Amino acid sequence: MTPVRPEFVPDPSQSRAEMEALQREVADAAEFTDDFGFDPAAVSLSSETTLGGDRPLVAGVDQAFLDGRAVSAIVCLRGGEVVERTHAVTDLSIPYIPGLLSFREGGPILAAFESLESTPDLVVFDGSGRIHYRQAGLATHLGVVLDVPSIGVAKNLLCGRVEDAVDERPEGWQAPVVADDDVTAPNGTVIGYAYQSRQYDSNPVINPLYVSPGHRVSAETTVDLVERLCDGYKLPEPTRLADGYADDCKTDLT
Repeated sequence: MTPVRPEFVPDPSQSRAEMEALQREVADAAEFTDDFGFDPAAVSLSSETTLGGDRPLVAGVDQAFLDGRAVSAIVCLRGGEVVERTHAVTDLSIPYIPGLLSFREGGPILAAFESLESTPDLVVFDGSGRIHYRQAGLATHLGVVLDVPSIGVAKNLLCGRVEDAVDERPEGWQAPVVADDDVTAPNGTVIGYAYQSRQYDSNPVINPLYVSPGHRVSAETTVDLVERLCDGYKLPEPTRLADGYADDCKTDLT
Protein backbone atom coordinates (compact mmCIF):
# COMPACT_ATOMS: atom_id res chain seq x y z
CA MET A 1 0.00 0.00 0.00
CA THR A 2 1.66 3.20 -1.19
CA PRO A 3 0.90 6.92 -0.71
CA VAL A 4 -1.94 8.34 -2.79
CA ARG A 5 -0.99 11.91 -1.86
CA PRO A 6 2.85 11.83 -1.87
CA GLU A 7 3.01 15.60 -1.59
CA PHE A 8 1.87 15.22 2.03
CA VAL A 9 4.39 12.55 3.07
CA PRO A 10 6.01 13.85 6.29
CA ASP A 11 9.63 14.94 5.87
CA PRO A 12 11.63 14.97 9.15
CA SER A 13 14.32 17.17 7.57
CA GLN A 14 11.95 20.13 7.33
CA SER A 15 12.06 23.05 9.75
CA ARG A 16 9.40 23.28 12.43
CA ALA A 17 7.69 26.10 10.53
CA GLU A 18 7.61 23.97 7.38
CA MET A 19 6.21 21.00 9.30
CA GLU A 20 3.44 23.07 10.83
CA ALA A 21 2.60 24.60 7.45
CA LEU A 22 2.32 21.12 5.93
CA GLN A 23 0.03 20.03 8.76
CA ARG A 24 -2.31 22.91 7.98
CA GLU A 25 -2.39 21.81 4.35
CA VAL A 26 -3.12 18.23 5.45
CA ALA A 27 -5.98 19.44 7.65
CA ASP A 28 -7.45 21.39 4.72
CA ALA A 29 -7.30 18.22 2.59
CA ALA A 30 -8.76 15.96 5.29
CA GLU A 31 -12.42 14.95 5.28
CA PHE A 32 -13.96 14.87 8.74
CA THR A 33 -17.20 13.38 7.45
CA ASP A 34 -18.20 9.79 6.73
CA ASP A 35 -16.90 8.72 3.33
CA PHE A 36 -16.30 4.97 3.30
CA GLY A 37 -17.65 1.97 1.45
CA PHE A 38 -18.91 -0.18 4.31
CA ASP A 39 -21.79 -0.24 6.77
CA PRO A 40 -20.53 0.82 10.22
CA ALA A 41 -22.88 -1.79 11.70
CA ALA A 42 -20.82 -4.48 9.89
CA VAL A 43 -17.71 -3.57 11.85
CA SER A 44 -17.32 -6.10 14.64
CA LEU A 45 -15.00 -8.74 16.02
CA SER A 46 -17.40 -11.47 14.98
CA SER A 47 -16.42 -13.65 12.02
CA GLU A 48 -20.01 -13.99 10.86
CA THR A 49 -20.82 -12.46 7.49
CA THR A 50 -23.59 -10.02 6.77
CA LEU A 51 -26.04 -10.22 3.91
CA GLY A 52 -23.78 -7.81 2.04
CA GLY A 53 -20.66 -9.98 2.33
CA ASP A 54 -17.62 -10.13 4.56
CA ARG A 55 -16.88 -7.87 7.46
CA PRO A 56 -14.80 -4.80 6.57
CA LEU A 57 -11.03 -5.24 6.80
CA VAL A 58 -9.72 -3.17 9.72
CA ALA A 59 -6.01 -2.50 10.23
CA GLY A 60 -4.45 -1.58 13.56
CA VAL A 61 -1.14 0.33 13.66
CA ASP A 62 1.25 0.62 16.59
CA GLN A 63 4.97 0.85 17.22
CA ALA A 64 7.74 -0.23 19.56
CA PHE A 65 11.15 1.42 19.85
CA LEU A 66 14.69 0.10 20.19
CA ASP A 67 18.06 1.85 20.03
CA GLY A 68 16.90 4.77 17.89
CA ARG A 69 14.81 2.55 15.65
CA ALA A 70 11.05 2.19 15.23
CA VAL A 71 9.38 -1.19 14.89
CA SER A 72 6.18 -0.31 13.02
CA ALA A 73 3.53 -3.04 13.11
CA ILE A 74 0.27 -3.47 11.22
CA VAL A 75 -2.33 -6.14 11.98
CA CYS A 76 -5.36 -6.56 9.71
CA LEU A 77 -8.57 -8.09 11.07
CA ARG A 78 -11.72 -9.21 9.31
CA GLY A 79 -14.19 -9.83 12.09
CA GLY A 80 -12.18 -11.63 14.74
CA GLU A 81 -9.75 -13.24 12.29
CA VAL A 82 -6.23 -11.96 11.66
CA VAL A 83 -5.90 -11.77 7.86
CA GLU A 84 -2.41 -10.29 7.60
CA ARG A 85 0.28 -8.74 9.71
CA THR A 86 3.48 -7.04 8.69
CA HIS A 87 6.14 -4.79 10.12
CA ALA A 88 9.11 -2.60 9.23
CA VAL A 89 12.20 -1.64 11.22
CA THR A 90 13.52 1.82 10.39
CA ASP A 91 15.75 4.47 11.91
CA LEU A 92 14.22 7.44 13.68
CA SER A 93 15.45 10.80 12.42
CA ILE A 94 14.19 13.25 15.03
CA PRO A 95 13.19 13.18 18.71
CA TYR A 96 9.61 13.28 19.92
CA ILE A 97 8.14 16.80 19.67
CA PRO A 98 4.55 17.32 20.88
CA GLY A 99 2.31 18.04 17.91
CA LEU A 100 4.84 16.79 15.34
CA LEU A 101 4.60 13.05 15.95
CA SER A 102 3.85 12.21 12.31
CA PHE A 103 7.25 13.61 11.25
CA ARG A 104 9.03 11.26 13.66
CA GLU A 105 6.90 8.14 13.16
CA GLY A 106 5.08 8.68 9.88
CA GLY A 107 7.91 7.51 7.61
CA PRO A 108 8.46 4.29 9.57
CA ILE A 109 4.72 3.54 9.51
CA LEU A 110 4.54 4.16 5.76
CA ALA A 111 7.44 1.73 5.33
CA ALA A 112 5.30 -0.93 7.01
CA PHE A 113 2.34 -0.09 4.77
CA GLU A 114 4.55 -0.59 1.69
CA SER A 115 4.92 -4.25 2.66
CA LEU A 116 1.19 -4.71 3.32
CA GLU A 117 -0.55 -6.77 0.63
CA SER A 118 -4.10 -6.11 1.85
CA THR A 119 -6.05 -2.90 1.31
CA PRO A 120 -7.83 -2.02 4.57
CA ASP A 121 -11.30 -0.50 4.63
CA LEU A 122 -10.43 1.29 7.86
CA VAL A 123 -7.19 2.00 9.71
CA VAL A 124 -7.00 2.58 13.47
CA PHE A 125 -3.86 4.41 14.64
CA ASP A 126 -2.36 4.59 18.11
CA GLY A 127 -2.30 8.38 18.23
CA SER A 128 -4.42 11.46 17.69
CA GLY A 129 -6.38 12.42 14.60
CA ARG A 130 -8.26 15.72 14.60
CA ILE A 131 -7.57 16.21 18.31
CA HIS A 132 -4.44 18.14 17.44
CA TYR A 133 -3.31 21.77 17.51
CA ARG A 134 -3.54 22.04 13.73
CA GLN A 135 -6.18 19.28 13.28
CA ALA A 136 -3.58 16.99 11.70
CA GLY A 137 -2.38 14.38 14.14
CA LEU A 138 -0.77 11.10 13.09
CA ALA A 139 -4.08 9.45 12.08
CA THR A 140 -5.13 12.44 10.00
CA HIS A 141 -1.74 12.99 8.39
CA LEU A 142 -1.25 9.37 7.31
CA GLY A 143 -4.94 8.89 6.56
CA VAL A 144 -4.71 11.72 4.02
CA VAL A 145 -1.39 10.46 2.61
CA LEU A 146 -2.90 7.00 2.04
CA ASP A 147 -6.42 8.35 1.36
CA VAL A 148 -7.89 5.69 3.64
CA PRO A 149 -10.66 6.04 6.24
CA SER A 150 -8.81 6.36 9.53
CA ILE A 151 -9.31 6.89 13.24
CA GLY A 152 -6.97 8.13 15.95
CA VAL A 153 -7.15 6.50 19.38
CA ALA A 154 -4.95 8.24 21.97
CA LYS A 155 -4.44 7.44 25.64
CA ASN A 156 -3.89 11.09 26.59
CA LEU A 157 -5.56 14.34 25.57
CA LEU A 158 -3.19 16.44 23.45
CA CYS A 159 -5.35 19.57 23.26
CA GLY A 160 -8.94 20.76 23.28
CA ARG A 161 -11.26 20.44 26.25
CA VAL A 162 -13.68 17.72 27.31
CA GLU A 163 -17.23 18.92 27.85
CA ASP A 164 -17.55 16.97 31.12
CA ALA A 165 -15.49 15.58 33.99
CA VAL A 166 -13.67 12.38 32.97
CA ASP A 167 -12.88 10.75 36.32
CA GLU A 168 -14.50 7.46 37.43
CA ARG A 169 -16.87 7.26 34.47
CA PRO A 170 -18.74 4.00 33.76
CA GLU A 171 -17.94 1.80 30.79
CA GLY A 172 -19.57 3.18 27.64
CA TRP A 173 -19.54 6.82 28.80
CA GLN A 174 -18.56 9.41 26.21
CA ALA A 175 -18.29 13.19 26.02
CA PRO A 176 -17.32 15.57 23.21
CA VAL A 177 -13.84 17.03 22.97
CA VAL A 178 -14.15 20.54 21.57
CA ALA A 179 -11.66 22.97 20.11
CA ASP A 180 -10.29 25.66 22.39
CA ASP A 181 -7.81 28.47 21.78
CA ASP A 182 -5.00 25.94 21.18
CA VAL A 183 -6.75 24.40 18.16
CA THR A 184 -7.06 25.99 14.72
CA ALA A 185 -10.72 24.93 14.40
CA PRO A 186 -13.43 27.41 15.46
CA ASN A 187 -13.83 27.45 19.24
CA GLY A 188 -16.38 24.84 20.33
CA THR A 189 -16.02 22.61 17.24
CA VAL A 190 -16.34 18.93 18.18
CA ILE A 191 -12.96 17.44 17.21
CA GLY A 192 -13.35 14.07 18.92
CA TYR A 193 -14.66 12.28 21.99
CA ALA A 194 -13.49 11.06 25.35
CA TYR A 195 -14.69 7.47 25.53
CA GLN A 196 -14.61 5.11 28.51
CA SER A 197 -14.06 1.81 26.75
CA ARG A 198 -13.44 -0.29 29.85
CA GLN A 199 -14.00 0.00 33.58
CA TYR A 200 -13.40 -2.23 36.58
CA ASP A 201 -15.29 -2.05 39.88
CA SER A 202 -12.05 -2.78 41.71
CA ASN A 203 -10.14 0.03 39.98
CA PRO A 204 -12.15 3.17 39.21
CA VAL A 205 -9.06 5.04 37.97
CA ILE A 206 -9.12 3.66 34.42
CA ASN A 207 -8.74 6.71 32.16
CA PRO A 208 -10.84 7.15 29.02
CA LEU A 209 -9.54 6.96 25.48
CA TYR A 210 -9.49 10.06 23.30
CA VAL A 211 -10.98 9.10 19.96
CA SER A 212 -10.95 11.38 16.93
CA PRO A 213 -11.47 11.27 13.17
CA GLY A 214 -8.37 10.81 11.09
CA HIS A 215 -9.71 11.05 7.54
CA ARG A 216 -13.05 10.22 5.89
CA VAL A 217 -14.74 9.47 9.22
CA SER A 218 -16.86 11.80 11.35
CA ALA A 219 -16.23 12.42 15.04
CA GLU A 220 -19.51 10.77 16.03
CA THR A 221 -18.87 7.65 13.95
CA THR A 222 -15.39 7.17 15.40
CA VAL A 223 -16.85 6.39 18.82
CA ASP A 224 -19.29 3.85 17.40
CA LEU A 225 -16.54 2.12 15.43
CA VAL A 226 -14.10 2.01 18.35
CA GLU A 227 -16.83 0.63 20.61
CA ARG A 228 -17.45 -2.16 18.11
CA LEU A 229 -13.74 -2.97 18.00
CA CYS A 230 -13.14 -3.27 21.74
CA ASP A 231 -13.17 -6.83 23.07
CA GLY A 232 -13.07 -6.65 26.83
CA TYR A 233 -9.88 -4.58 26.85
CA LYS A 234 -9.31 -0.85 27.07
CA LEU A 235 -7.78 -0.61 23.59
CA PRO A 236 -9.56 -1.56 20.37
CA GLU A 237 -8.50 -5.02 19.27
CA PRO A 238 -6.67 -4.01 16.05
CA THR A 239 -4.26 -1.66 17.86
CA ARG A 240 -3.99 -3.97 20.88
CA LEU A 241 -2.83 -6.79 18.60
CA ALA A 242 -0.51 -4.44 16.69
CA ASP A 243 1.02 -3.37 20.00
CA GLY A 244 1.68 -7.00 20.95
CA TYR A 245 3.07 -7.81 17.51
CA ALA A 246 5.41 -4.80 17.63
CA ASP A 247 6.70 -5.96 21.01
CA ASP A 248 7.23 -9.49 19.67
CA CYS A 249 9.23 -8.13 16.71
CA LYS A 250 11.26 -5.97 19.08
CA THR A 251 12.04 -9.01 21.21
CA ASP A 252 13.20 -10.90 18.11
CA LEU A 253 15.60 -8.06 17.33
CA THR A 254 17.18 -8.29 20.75
